[in-house]
Amino acid sequence: MSGSDATFEEGREAPLNLGAMDAADLKVISALVQDAVFPATEMTWQPRARRFALLLNRMRWEDQGSARHAPERVQSVLSFENVLSVASQGVSRDDKHLVLSVLTIAFDPGEDGAGHVILTLAGDGAIRLAVESIEATLKDVTRPYVAPSKKTPQHPD
Repeated sequence: MSGSDATFEEGREAPLNLGAMDAADLKVISALVQDAVFPATEMTWQPRARRFALLLNRMRWEDQGSARHAPERVQSVLSFENVLSVASQGVSRDDKHLVLSVLTIAFDPGEDGAGHVILTLAGDGAIRLAVESIEATLKDVTRPYVAPSKKTPQHPD
């Protein structure tokens, strides 16, 4: 392959396409989307389809080659099915320039598998999804790209 860049498909790491059907699965997705950023305009709530989705720019925490190159991000769709309602705190969808950052995703169980999925955002924001049951997917939809900061986000202890 002289003179051309390696392709995403040639790497050992394939794009993520994961599902979560319980709280333990959701913890895995939470770890993978920690520090993901997204414009407030990239949230979609489809009440009739009972679906909530975000288009995220997530850090590739799973990247095994990060010692060889700068930290990478990839655009991913995070979607939740069986969503009955959506509420938010500290999130203004009117600000078209507002960029939000995911800290964690957790499940607060109710009765019979129902409960609330809570996306905690940096800066005291949160999104709460009332769900009949956990059904989430995380799917990478672009090739990885070098993180604009060229750094991995840091969290004070």
